[in-house]
Amino acid sequence: MFSYILKRLLYAIPIALSVTILSFMLVYLAPGDPLNAIAPADAPADVIAALKSAYGLDKPVPVQYGMWLARAVQGDLGTSIASGRQVVTEVMSAVSNTLLLAGIAGFIGVLFGCVLGALAGYWHGGWIDRIATFLSVIGVSVPHYWLGLVLTIIFSIWLGWFPAMGAGPGGSSEWLWDYEHIRHLILPAVTLAVIPMGIITRTVRALVADMLEQEFVIALRARGLSNRAIFRHIAKNTAPTVLAVAGLQIGYLMGGSILVETVFAWPGTGFLLNTAIFQRDMPLLQGTILVLCMFFVGLNLIVDILQPLLDPRMGR
Repeated sequence: MFSYILKRLLYAIPIALSVTILSFMLVYLAPGDPLNAIAPADAPADVIAALKSAYGLDKPVPVQYGMWLARAVQGDLGTSIASGRQVVTEVMSAVSNTLLLAGIAGFIGVLFGCVLGALAGYWHGGWIDRIATFLSVIGVSVPHYWLGLVLTIIFSIWLGWFPAMGAGPGGSSEWLWDYEHIRHLILPAVTLAVIPMGIITRTVRALVADMLEQEFVIALRARGLSNRAIFRHIAKNTAPTVLAVAGLQIGYLMGGSILVETVFAWPGTGFLLNTAIFQRDMPLLQGTILVLCMFFVGLNLIVDILQPLLDPRMGR
């Protein structure tokens, strides 16, 4: 088990370094000059030179990367060009809101996906299977942003049940566990949960339906075990795969919420990314993408470590 964990940690290191390189190279891959966001096109040459020196753009690219990585390891992601604030401050504030939204959406998606998938797989071919399959296909086919707009029109404009924008009353970006803030969370969380729910439903359905035809399940039935006991064995054998799929989906929720957060003006990393792109705020864009990618790498690492705990054969 120890060697398996060590191997996974070693695998994660080159992936993390690749993420830092891609995040840093955004400055050079994006069209135009990032200094255009803070300096006019007719700025004197000495002003441009001073700005390049201040942001380290006058040094060779490998040196810039090394300096940027050294600061990032220490928690310094630079200064936002648009706001003048520390990038790490803005990113951490947005990450907490996205973690909340992704966590609630992930819980909804995994819970309903596992329940629907298990029911559909256990009674595959029946009306429950057809309903679950229909819902899963709809879930993976409907675009996030379109569903968010439809839910806003129905439940916010027509019915007036839930607010359409922000994380709290008056456009507040600070979260509190009270009735008003929870009302702001419901629509974006449901919108974000639909796709992972559909994917997990299809995965669990296929796993359960296949497991019911395995010889060990037939043997358990021949021994007279109850359906509840048989289902426990099925759940134990399907758990590692479901955990891997669920981990990936929750990771995607962190990075794939940009459209949902923009539709609902939810002050998370997706909304921050959208703002940074339109303002050409490269330090903010770099820092946000770096944090999101590192979270995704870390989440996959945790899933890889948890899987052998559910199925010891995977750690061999």
